Amino acid sequence: MEQTQDLPALIIAAQADAKTLEARIAAPQDDADKQAAIAALELAAVDAFTLFEARMQGHFKRGPFSRKLKAALLEAKQPDLADRIHKHYLAVNVLKHGTGASYRELLAAKVTPFAIIPVAQVVADEDRKTSGLIDVTTSGFFDGLANALLEACDFLGTR
Repeated sequence: MEQTQDLPALIIAAQADAKTLEARIAAPQDDADKQAAIAALELAAVDAFTLFEARMQGHFKRGPFSRKLKAALLEAKQPDLADRIHKHYLAVNVLKHGTGASYRELLAAKVTPFAIIPVAQVVADEDRKTSGLIDVTTSGFFDGLANALLEACDFLGTR
């Protein structure tokens, strides 16, 4: 089956859709609508990274894609992009799987481009305006993800 759009175009389209969701989240509305928009934004982040990984997997022989990508970026002297890709990979893992090694690694990180929500706060705060452990409503979360993916696409395309 032929791919109908190139990956950067799909990421840019997802970024535009995310802006619509972010506007819905910021607008005054009832809590159920806001929670639905947040859940949709979480899913969009997972989908964008999963699509990136699936389409770019062929650039590496075998093994864990994200680890190999991070190593290639570090070898190419692009530590900032390696860090951003890795942290967004961890965030997507947390969105998909919840607490675990990725969550603990993000909690231990000194700096992240998004907010990590402590488990106790998610469980205890019923009025919380986010539905998960990663605050996808953090200003620039999806733009940061999309820009990192686009830069990584460019990097892999020119290797």
